[in-house]
Parts: sequence; C-alpha cells; structure tokens
Amino acid sequence: MPNTSPRVGLFVTCLADMFRPTVAFATVKLLEQAGCTVEVPERQTCCGQPAFNSGDRKTTADIARQTIDAFDGYEYVVGPSGSCIGMLHQYPDLFISTDPYFARATELAAKSHEITSFLFDVMGLETLQEKLNQLRFDGTVTYHDSCAGLRELGVKDQPRKLLQQVEGLSINEMEEAETCCGFGGTFCVKYPEISNRMVSNKTDNISNSGANTLLGGDLGCLLNMAGKLKREGKSIEARHVVEVLAGMTDIPAIGEADYDLASQL
Repeated sequence: MPNTSPRVGLFVTCLADMFRPTVAFATVKLLEQAGCTVEVPERQTCCGQPAFNSGDRKTTADIARQTIDAFDGYEYVVGPSGSCIGMLHQYPDLFISTDPYFARATELAAKSHEITSFLFDVMGLETLQEKLNQLRFDGTVTYHDSCAGLRELGVKDQPRKLLQQVEGLSINEMEEAETCCGFGGTFCVKYPEISNRMVSNKTDNISNSGANTLLGGDLGCLLNMAGKLKREGKSIEARHVVEVLAGMTDIPAIGEADYDLASQL
C-alpha cells in the first residue's frame, strides 16, 4: 500500500502551462482529494521531448539534469500527460552508467506516473470513489488513447475505470481509439500532409461514435483533434480527462474562442 499522504511533485507540462492551466489545477485537485500533498517545483521546464525527437541528445540531457534536480526528494512525480511522463522514463538512456545522473534518472523514472495511472494503480480507486460518485456529467464521451501513454506507460483501462464512476456519463468507444491522431510532436511539422490525413481519419471516428465530448490524457493530441473538429464544423467538445474527473467543466472546451486564459492563471 502507498503512503496515505505522499508528497507529490506536479510536472505541469508546457502545454498545460501555456494553453490550458485548468488541466494543471484539475490535476492538483484530484491529487489532493486522493490524500496527496502536492508541490509544484519552480525549477521545472520542458521535459526535453522536442529536442530528443529532433536528435539533439546533448540539449535533452541538459534539460534532464535540470528536471532531475527540480524533482529531487519527492516520493512521486505526477503529470497530466503520458507523453511527458513517458519522456521522463527515457532519461536513464541519456547517461552512461558511471554518470551520477544515471542512478538519479533511474530513480526519477521509477517514481514518475501519468495522473490517471497514479490515481488508479498507485493510490487505488477507493481513494477517489466517493468524490467521483458525487460528480455529474450529463453526456456521452469517447476516449482517445494517446500513443505514449498507451504504448510506453500502459495507460488504457485506468481513465475509463475512473470515468465509469461519474454519474450521468456514458462512454461510446470510437473505432481505432488506439490509433495515432497525427500530432506526434515534431512529426506534424515534418510531415504535415500525412499528419492531416491521420487526424481526418481520427475526427471521422470521433464523429461516428455518436459522442458529444472527446476526452483524452494528452493536450498535444487534444489540441490537434479539437482544431480539426472545429475546422470541419463538428460540434464535438474536446476536454482533458482530468477536467471531468475533477468536476471542472464549467469553462469552455478546448478550442473555444471565449476561453479566458488569463482567468485561469
């Protein structure tokens, strides 16, 4: 059993910080409801994934050292992104075994978790079940499985099990829920035509599911799909799963023009 009141360092992520602070606030709320003591280290920056995906391992290692230092001493590190947490799991590969940061990177990777996986697998569903049962979300959702969360961290059933506790919410699974949306970080910049075709396939599947809300665990994917849904004129909202689980759906969905970023800071 985990410590009933673990000290958790929140990995905010760049996209939450710059585009959707509510996702970070919702993550803090869920962690505190589960009994965690949450802190946000000010020294954290990017996880280093853009540099890593571009082949710049030196810059990635520099970022990794800063991140390792920033989260030193926490029992767990938790973030609302399988992609970013997945990058933290790759830190040991950046250092040779005799480098002092190798052992520290290995320790960081072992204690780093995506938020829904942490809540379900580490803290246990029962820590949040009463709070989730008190929530209500009247609507049908469909869930997109992000590549890194699914394939690197094994995040699949956890968000769905948590969502099933919310009153009024039903899940309609889309076809190819596990297929990439086409974002892929720098992939969408290097191969825009392929990326656009992939997200078009994804929005067709979202629409065909009959859901009125798209949920996911990575803002990069959600921003990509929300933008395509808007350009296609489809009235399907996109939200991060933690916004629903934390009962913070009173703000406009991702991509809505009247979302006031300043009010979330």
